[in-house]
Amino acid sequence: MGSGCLKVTKYFLFLFNLLFLILGAVILGFGIWILADKTSFISVLQTSSPSVRTGAYILVGVGSLTMLMGFLGCLGAVNEIRCLLGLYFTCLMMILITQVAAGLVIYFQQEGLKGELSRIVEKLIKDYDPVNGEDKNLQDAWDYVQKQLTCCGWDGAEEWEKNDILINRSMTAYPCSCSNSSKDAEENTGFCRLDVVVNGTATSADWPVHKQGCVDGVQDWLKDNLGIILGVCVGVAVVELLDAFSLWSLH
Repeated sequence: MGSGCLKVTKYFLFLFNLLFLILGAVILGFGIWILADKTSFISVLQTSSPSVRTGAYILVGVGSLTMLMGFLGCLGAVNEIRCLLGLYFTCLMMILITQVAAGLVIYFQQEGLKGELSRIVEKLIKDYDPVNGEDKNLQDAWDYVQKQLTCCGWDGAEEWEKNDILINRSMTAYPCSCSNSSKDAEENTGFCRLDVVVNGTATSADWPVHKQGCVDGVQDWLKDNLGIILGVCVGVAVVELLDAFSLWSLH
C-alpha cells in the first residue's frame, strides 16, 4: 500500500513539474514579448522607462529559472534522486517567495506606471517630428496606439496643440493616426493637411480627429495584461505549493 502511494506521489510530482515547466515558458515569453515589441505602446514604455525594461529582464530571468527548476524536478521525480529533490525543494521556496513579492510590487505600481506613461506621452507629443529618424520607433509606436484605440493624445486631441511643428503651421495640420476621416484611412503616421482653413489658422476643434484621449484605453490594456501576468504568477505559485506538498510526501 505504501509503495503504491509513493508511486502515485512520484507521478503527481512529475506532472506538477511538467506544468511548472510550461508556466515558466509562459513567463519567459511575456518577458521576451515586452523586450521585442516595437509596434504597441509597451514599446513607448520600455524605450523611455528603465523600470519596465528591468521588469522585463526579471520576467525573463524568473521564467528561465522556473523552466530549469521544472526540468530538474521532473528528472529528480523520475529517478528519485533525493539530494536533487532536496536542492529543488529549497530553490522552489525561494522562487515562490520572489514571485509573491514581485506580484505585489506589480500590483501596487499600476498607478505609478500610469503616471510615468502620461509624462512620456506628453513629451512625445510635444516633440513629435515625422522626419526625425532618432525617435521614429517611439513615434510609430504611439501612432499605432492612437490608430488601434481610435483615440488622440493622452487626455484628448487638444494636447497636440502643444506640438512645435503644428504650432509653426498654425494648426492647419493634424496627426494622421488620430483621424476619423475615411480619406486618411491609409495614413498611419505623420501629419495630414486640413482641407478647410478659416483665416489661415485652426484649432484641434477643427480637426477631423477622435476627440477622446487614449488614457482609458491604455489603462484598460494595462489592467488586462498585468492581470494576465499576475494570473500566470499565481498559477505558478499554486503549482509550486502542490509541488512542495508532493515533494514532502515523497520524502
